[in-house]
Amino acid sequence: MMLGGFALLASTAAGAQDLSYQPINPRFGGNPFNSNHLLAEANAQNKYKDPADAANESQADIFARQLQSQLLSALSSQVVNAIFGPNPQQNGVINFGGQTIRYDRGLDSVTLTITDTTTGKVTTVSVPTLVKAS
Repeated sequence: MMLGGFALLASTAAGAQDLSYQPINPRFGGNPFNSNHLLAEANAQNKYKDPADAANESQADIFARQLQSQLLSALSSQVVNAIFGPNPQQNGVINFGGQTIRYDRGLDSVTLTITDTTTGKVTTVSVPTLVKAS
């Protein structure tokens, strides 16, 4: 009986194919379209939470930060209007909080000098003028 089963197995042709390995990670030769999926999977499994995350802020802290952002935005709009508006000024100084903003219009650019009065740090920005002041 066993001899008959062996004969039956021996009569069928054995088929095989080459094994090929393709890595999944694109850093190791895998498909580059896998990168977004792998990053999403890694982020979903990441349990680490940054202690300085904004989720730990109180409502008052969030409100104060948003209010400060709105005030700085309004101030920057006023500075831009003073420099590039319908009646541009040649130079000026604006004090806000602990900062002094000085601007001077040159022939082809406007130079902004922002000084933090508490630390003394000075930042200079030069902005080219596209339209000449009249």
